[in-house]
Amino acid sequence: MSNETGDICDLGPFRRLILSPLYVKELSPNSGFLSSITHGANELASSVRATIRSQSKKHKHNNETSVDTGSNASICDISTESAPDTPQNVNGSNEENCNGGMNVGTPCQDGGIDKKMESKPSFKRSGSINQKDESQALRMKQRYELIDLPADARPLLVFINKKSGAQRGDSLRQRLNLLLNPVQVFELSSTQGPEMGLFLFRKVPHFRILVCGGDGSVGWVLNAIDKQNFVSPPPVAVLPAGTGNYLARVLSWGGGLGSVERQGGLCTVLQHIEHAAVTILDRWKVAILNQQGKQLQSPKFMNNYLGIGCDAKVALDIHKLREENPEKFYNQFMNKVLYAREGAKSIMDRTFADFPWKIRVEVDGVEIEVPEDAEGVLIANIGSYMGGVDLWQNEDETYENFDPQSMHDKILEVVSISGTWHLGTLQVGLSRARRLAQGQLIKIQLFAALPVQIDGEPWSQQPYTLVISHHGQAFMLKRTAEESLGHEAAIITDVLESAETNQLINASQKRALLQEMALRLT
Repeated sequence: MSNETGDICDLGPFRRLILSPLYVKELSPNSGFLSSITHGANELASSVRATIRSQSKKHKHNNETSVDTGSNASICDISTESAPDTPQNVNGSNEENCNGGMNVGTPCQDGGIDKKMESKPSFKRSGSINQKDESQALRMKQRYELIDLPADARPLLVFINKKSGAQRGDSLRQRLNLLLNPVQVFELSSTQGPEMGLFLFRKVPHFRILVCGGDGSVGWVLNAIDKQNFVSPPPVAVLPAGTGNYLARVLSWGGGLGSVERQGGLCTVLQHIEHAAVTILDRWKVAILNQQGKQLQSPKFMNNYLGIGCDAKVALDIHKLREENPEKFYNQFMNKVLYAREGAKSIMDRTFADFPWKIRVEVDGVEIEVPEDAEGVLIANIGSYMGGVDLWQNEDETYENFDPQSMHDKILEVVSISGTWHLGTLQVGLSRARRLAQGQLIKIQLFAALPVQIDGEPWSQQPYTLVISHHGQAFMLKRTAEESLGHEAAIITDVLESAETNQLINASQKRALLQEMALRLT
């Protein structure tokens, strides 16, 4: 795609998405290791010096019988800089919670400092140790560094999951390596998550992300973005390479790689990413509590839906079959055939005939009655499920007490389904799910072990309580090639990013304006 003429390198129509070799610096094999050691040593030495200085000042202050005004001002400055009872000095940065998870708005509280510590300096590093250790590990593995990018650059960071439903990861990577710089294409695997790519791009002010995979891959990347604490997170586009591709459908990227090929292939996808509109996706936290209300494990995160009952049973059966016979899941079509087969088996199986008596649903503090014929409950965040089925159906006017569904209104929709046969008729448009409620805080108490799935990831859940609450919002990219407002949205995004580059607005203001634009345009 490139055409070199003298000192000029023409990267073609996708020049803003491509990382020019001029801006990629290759690091020597040991530079990452040495840099990590140097960074850590400097940070530790700085922390020790600050602590000793603080303790020295405090000791001096305690032994003085009188102080003048200037001394008072000096002591005030020091106590503000290193207050002994602040959580930061005890537990590290407030950006993480006690178990190493992401910030949920409440700092750790382990009590005050032992008074014995006042007699000797503490050599603990400030900030989150886990996060800094992870950054140092990534720095040691780093092979490249991005430098001196032009202000109008909007490079694309690509993540490919070869294990996704389509099983086309190798082919996608080869083609994207030809269209882009191979440095900006990363593979997701059991040994490497999205962190390495995000670390490489951590200093790039404006970049976009393309996830080549299914809904699970998108969730993986969004969780990693959360941990980076970006002031203005990068927006994410989806190349539908999974089995369901529910999020890709609602963002108009298609239901599978076949639809991508029919629309013009990867070149067209890159063109659409260049002109895509930024929109917002609500993200939800799912905590699992025991009978005493104690959280049993790290929370899970939901982007699309949570299912309990018959639909999760089909997903769990498929998951077990995939683990036992991975060779059967070689493309998206066969995956859907196997889903249909497992669903047909469940039609004759009345395992969930007593489902309404095994579950209690509470929405915003109000108990919701589960219909007697229900064999499953679905909590939906987006309007796409099981091949593009719209469970809520905003155009349905028979329900007057409910609002239209939106993926960025911080509200979830609760519906019930009457078995696997009902799921099949939903898929062909012969029936509808039954609306139960809308709300922001949902508690689901299980009185027996039941299958549960979140965004296609199933497991068998023991009789505990699931609490679903709003976690945050992610920036996503929506394909708008066929929408009149698409081009305008892309222009507005460009203007805001340029304004930030020229220091007319800061990153927080840009984020707020992007959110407002996304809400108004959708």
